[in-house]
Formats: sequence, C-alpha cells, structure tokens
Amino acid sequence: MPAARHPMPPELVGLPLETVLKKFTGRFKEKQADWAAFEDAKIEGWKRAQHRFIGAGGSGKHDDPTVIPARGFTLSIMFVNPGQGNAAHTHEVEEVFFVLDGFLDVFVEDEQGNRVTTRLGKWECVACPPGVIHGYDNNSLEPVYFQVMLGRAKPDTMGYADDKLYSQRDAHLKA
Repeated sequence: MPAARHPMPPELVGLPLETVLKKFTGRFKEKQADWAAFEDAKIEGWKRAQHRFIGAGGSGKHDDPTVIPARGFTLSIMFVNPGQGNAAHTHEVEEVFFVLDGFLDVFVEDEQGNRVTTRLGKWECVACPPGVIHGYDNNSLEPVYFQVMLGRAKPDTMGYADDKLYSQRDAHLKA
C-alpha cells in the first residue's frame, strides 16, 4: 500500500483525486494571451504576451481563477515578437528565463547603464538574482516563446529601473 511521506495541504485533504488533478493542471490551449500584463507592455519595443500558468508572475495580477494556485513560485510562458522585449527591471526574488523556441537576448546592467548581454537559444536558461537589473529583447527574425519563473508565490510588481515607468508600475492593474 502506498504511503504519503509528507502532509497534504489542509485545503486538499479529502478532495477526490480528480478534483486535485484538475485544480493543478494548466493547458496552453485554454490560456488567453495577456498583452496588458505589464505596464511597459503598452510601449512599442516592449510589447509581449504573458500566458500565466502558476501564480501571477511579476505582473501583480493575482486574481485570475484559471491560474494554478502558487505556493512557492510562479510560472508563465511569454510570447515576444521580433523587435520587442521588456524594460530593464529588478525583482525582490530570483527570476528565471528558459527558452522553449526561438532566440532571446538577455541583459544585466548596473546603475550606471553598463550592460552585458547573452543570447539564449532553445532549451537554454538564465537565472537573474534578486536586485540585479535585467531584461530581454528579441533581436532575431522569429518570435520567441520562453518560460518565466519567479521565486515567490505572489511576487511584488516588477521594479522598473526607469523612474517614470516605476512610478506607473501598477497602472495596468487599474485598467
């Protein structure tokens, strides 16, 4: 007879297995591309779509009932067309980019604007530590799909390095 070696979260105790599996399954075909997930995504050059699977990611949107509840991290799939990316920013937790298809140029920079970039291809990833200014661009000729994970169930909204964007970082939540 199998034995669970760790306790189940209290809210799952007694639920049918079918209910547990359904609650914690996310299917891409059921996701809506969120082109307004981030404040900078309204600006040409930073337009991208987020497909949330677990938690809210750095968007600050925590109320989507189709998203798998997060406990210790978030997971999204991003779609970025050529010529687009995101604004330089930080998080209070680690952020990981894992390329599924295409090419992604990921950068880190310091507060003086010095920037170092690396190109990731399919099945490659980078981990951006907390507080390190970072971002990405799709400088290729094809769209890129990549996975984004943040190391907290409900991370703070991203901290844009640009003062004007930072002052408006929650505006997309009021729309």
